Amino acid sequence: MKKFNQSLVVGAMLASLTPIIASAATTAITNVKVYTSTEQGVLDSATVVIEDGHIIAVNAKQSNDSAVIADNIIDAKGSVLTPGFIGSMNYLGLVEIGQEKITRDVNAKDADISFDPSLAFNPKSSAIAFARKGGISRNIVVPGGGESIFSGQAIEVELTGHWDSVVATEKAVLVQLGAVHEGSRIIGMQQLINKLEARQTALAADKQADAKKADAKKADATKPPSKEELLLNAVLAGDITMVVDVDRASDILQLINLKARFNLDLVLLKAADAIVVAEQLAAANIPVVMDAMRNLPESFDSLHNSLDNAGKLSKAGVKVILATPGDAHGIYGLRYAAGNAVANGMDYNQAMASITANVADIFHLDAGRIATGKPADMVLWSGDPFEYNSAIQTMWINGEVQNMQSRQDELRDRYIQKSTMPQAYTQ
Repeated sequence: MKKFNQSLVVGAMLASLTPIIASAATTAITNVKVYTSTEQGVLDSATVVIEDGHIIAVNAKQSNDSAVIADNIIDAKGSVLTPGFIGSMNYLGLVEIGQEKITRDVNAKDADISFDPSLAFNPKSSAIAFARKGGISRNIVVPGGGESIFSGQAIEVELTGHWDSVVATEKAVLVQLGAVHEGSRIIGMQQLINKLEARQTALAADKQADAKKADAKKADATKPPSKEELLLNAVLAGDITMVVDVDRASDILQLINLKARFNLDLVLLKAADAIVVAEQLAAANIPVVMDAMRNLPESFDSLHNSLDNAGKLSKAGVKVILATPGDAHGIYGLRYAAGNAVANGMDYNQAMASITANVADIFHLDAGRIATGKPADMVLWSGDPFEYNSAIQTMWINGEVQNMQSRQDELRDRYIQKSTMPQAYTQ
């Protein structure tokens, strides 16, 4: 199929008297309010054109709808278009029924840094269709780990329900620090420091050996690095993000020092005390993934939990991701959590970025924005997506319209049917 000339399209869209001409297999959404999550900000009465799974044009305003020519034109009539929301740090696709152990592939006693959730990810999980109803198009899936300080790896998935839904593995490695039920928090922090020091020393020694090496046979006899060593090498090179689950301010300050010492791509998870050291986090450019609905202390490590933390951190210059950590089913309510963050002081556009562009930036995803060249992960809403009474009209992932029917819908339809049979049956 002949490719569409994007420069001509953009030029045509910006010319008020020139028709917008789109090639075959294109869809244009017109008369739409667009939250781009880019420097363009919010566009009113705009037009967005998609082709072959990507966004090929975004027009600030189209005054003449008849000038738009495409195979499929959707008149949004003032509805709201957002990027598909991106969930993160949860067990989606790894848990079907939380209370049924046989359906939980989240953790294992001997799990370590190499624990890879892609090996068990189920794209047909009923929780995935339910998450789509919340506007979630992509997700960062994580495991729950085991006895090691390393919980495993994070993976990127699309919520299409297709068998090839896993986009990428090794998006991050997870570390759990802080208070423990038995023993001291010192052990976890010391183990992390020791692991990083040992790998840094080994890498320096390898470089020296490579410089002096002349015997090819000796090179052949070198023991190949373990999976843990390879992952730690990537962490020290800044190629893989290290996400650390931590709450207390003193632990956070230790991690700020570790970031500077080892040049880590560091992200904090939960971080109840982040507000206490927000200035230091902003200066160190360390993002925080947090639950906006975390309000009350769960321990002495989380005394600073508050509904206004997301807004305060954002205003302090900390890049914030809003998430529902761990929960495989509650991810549906991510948009409501963002709405609550706005109600408690977070800037609306920052809240939108916290579940779109910020997630994409921090985890290096090609998603999270409505911009030319980006995958067409978009959601058309009846109104403000942070409002309870707004509903999804159409959802696209990679330009493909998604089925918005979930198991919950099927159960509702089943049990409201009138029947002479018991409710467990239908005629």
